[in-house]
Amino acid sequence: MRLLLLLFPSLLVAQNYDVVLRGGRVMDPESGLDAIRNVGIRGTKIAAISTAQLRGRIDIDATGLVVAPGFIDLHQHSQTPEAYRYKAMDGVTTALELEVGVSPVSDWYAAREGKSLINFGASSGHIPARMAVMHDSGTTLLPRDAAMNRPATPEEQRLIEAAVQKGLDEGALGMGLGIAYTPTAGVDEVLSLFYLAAKFKRPVFVHMRAGNVVTSLQEVITDAAAASVPLHIVHLNSAATVQTPQALRIIDGARTSGLDVTTEAYPYTASMTEITSAAYSGWENRPPEDFARLLWPPTGERLTRESFERYRRQGGFVAQFGNTEEMLKMVLAHPSVMVASDGIIENRIGHPRAAGTYARVLGKYVRDDKALPLMDAISKSSLMPARRLERMSPQMRQKGRLKVGADADISVFDSNLVIDRATFQNAGQYSAGFRYVLVEGTFVVRGGKLQEGAAPGQAVRAR
Repeated sequence: MRLLLLLFPSLLVAQNYDVVLRGGRVMDPESGLDAIRNVGIRGTKIAAISTAQLRGRIDIDATGLVVAPGFIDLHQHSQTPEAYRYKAMDGVTTALELEVGVSPVSDWYAAREGKSLINFGASSGHIPARMAVMHDSGTTLLPRDAAMNRPATPEEQRLIEAAVQKGLDEGALGMGLGIAYTPTAGVDEVLSLFYLAAKFKRPVFVHMRAGNVVTSLQEVITDAAAASVPLHIVHLNSAATVQTPQALRIIDGARTSGLDVTTEAYPYTASMTEITSAAYSGWENRPPEDFARLLWPPTGERLTRESFERYRRQGGFVAQFGNTEEMLKMVLAHPSVMVASDGIIENRIGHPRAAGTYARVLGKYVRDDKALPLMDAISKSSLMPARRLERMSPQMRQKGRLKVGADADISVFDSNLVIDRATFQNAGQYSAGFRYVLVEGTFVVRGGKLQEGAAPGQAVRAR
């Protein structure tokens, strides 16, 4: 049948499809296809990509629009219905919590089955396991006392590893390891976790230790090499800041030597994390100008020493401006760097990256600043993340591509209009320019509007 269709494409007209995306600029980063095509979808799969006319139950005129694989966000902390709506309106069809991870893993997946707007998945997290075993009082994402302030006893380490292993047994996509937030986890504890991940042949998604970037990179790359395990280093732009070129040189060298090391970046000059976390230990003694780099999202105020100390007692997420536009353009254009959001938002308050990462890359850095080509940006947002996971998750082999047989996870956007709208003062604003987004062949965004009641999202697990 496939040979007949190749020889006589007019036969495609007779095929009825559930959805046809007609006349769009189809861009597939795997094959390099960049041409006007019609896309036919049947059920949850792409069934045809053709120059011939197609007939569908739902016919969408995509003339003048880009038809791309749905974006895959490897680093999305907020995994809630609210957050998924922002993701969908930003072209994201799969959002994964891989840096911090979750624990218990099976409970986390069960809570989202059949209820999710977009696809979801997680790693087995060292941080939540450590918090539970060590009775940390932190109630949000990160530890605030025991799990960050004292070393784990040998028995606690055993229990932490057992919890992480249980999550890997239950299909977690890898191991989440936030060493910067558990600074009392010594080198032996960390290396042991790499060996644990190696037993399952799954990646370690790591937030390096704070401090000297070279030393921090050397630790995790050496551990990955010793354990022979894939390594993914999160948000290199905020972890390395002014040392990003040097960090990229080290990662490139490791890759050239045959190590499986990847990294990611988000398109903002400010980071954000919990003010009670280890990232802000000792800040009380910083000079006044350092506090002026901090912004408190609920009020939009820049902090002073006094307000910093008050909010640190209270708890909450704080933004820190520590990068430059030049550094962002350089890291986003680097061939081995993926796009990931590190998204955090709740009740419309958070970092704008939770709502606008992908539109910002496409609008500001591709169209306006011309820092990278459109096809590269699409690849960094879809194909490259899929390839990072496909060896342990067969589902990902059918995502991040636009080809016959692939999952119908598709983002359709206006490249002339796409842009982020979210700000630090008002993070709860949907991106502009995404006209249609399909997850597993179902519209979650149609005509630029969210589709109420849609829940086609599937769990993404390791197999």
